[in-house]
Amino acid sequence: MKQYLDLVQHVLTHGVRKGDPQGVGNIAVFGYQMRFNLQEGFPLITTRSLKGSWKALVHELLWFLSGSSNVDDLNKHGVHLWDQWATPDICRQLGLPIGDLGPIYGPQWRSWRTRDGGVIDQIAGVIAEIRQFPDSRRLVVSAWNPEDANRVFVAPCHCLFKFFVADGKISLHLFQRSADVIIGIPFNIASYSLLLHMVGQVTGYKPYEFVHTLSDTHIYLDQIPFAEEQMKREPRALPQVLLNPDIRDINKFAFDDFTLLDYDPLPAIRGIPVAL
Repeated sequence: MKQYLDLVQHVLTHGVRKGDPQGVGNIAVFGYQMRFNLQEGFPLITTRSLKGSWKALVHELLWFLSGSSNVDDLNKHGVHLWDQWATPDICRQLGLPIGDLGPIYGPQWRSWRTRDGGVIDQIAGVIAEIRQFPDSRRLVVSAWNPEDANRVFVAPCHCLFKFFVADGKISLHLFQRSADVIIGIPFNIASYSLLLHMVGQVTGYKPYEFVHTLSDTHIYLDQIPFAEEQMKREPRALPQVLLNPDIRDINKFAFDDFTLLDYDPLPAIRGIPVAL
């Protein structure tokens, strides 16, 4: 996937040294954009294998869409992506129930709190708007709630997305405030591309283009050797994703409704560190 390798090379070439809350150190650029035409294949990187991550990727997206913020709802599927940020010590520090991450993606997407004590289901709202008025310029979902940003351990990084419908096709534009190029971004590209497929199917539009805008775009210093290793590899053909065509309700998708086809990546790159 050339777009991703171009991003890695751009940060390696132009990144400036910065600090970070984790104390690891990173090189970063400010502002970068990638575009993925989903008609050319599903944008799951091929220069290292993410076969082992497909299950976690799908279950995480379904978890967001369920509105949950409790890791138990991921753990029951054997997915432990968020456990390190929901330890008893962290939960007690934030005044949250054990295992709960607080008002992150799921709660903001599905039950945004209003000043009058109500809630807004942004996902249901945007799907209804696409169906009723596809030319709307308000097809926006935000995970960034300033009131809640300090009530969670990890404030939403992929914080706002917007749909665009034209010529029978639907596209999605994601704005990401903080972008971990090596670990997080491949996951984010695939996750939001899958979301675009899902929303396209339930609204009757053909998924077309995923546009990904990155703000603070960084590679941690201890990830640089792994980034350089990946730059030595040539991308392979992209896979395809099939959705169960019978599903027309965004809340009805289950893991078995997704099939990843023809994914033939290069071997995994083991030992890439995650900044905590």
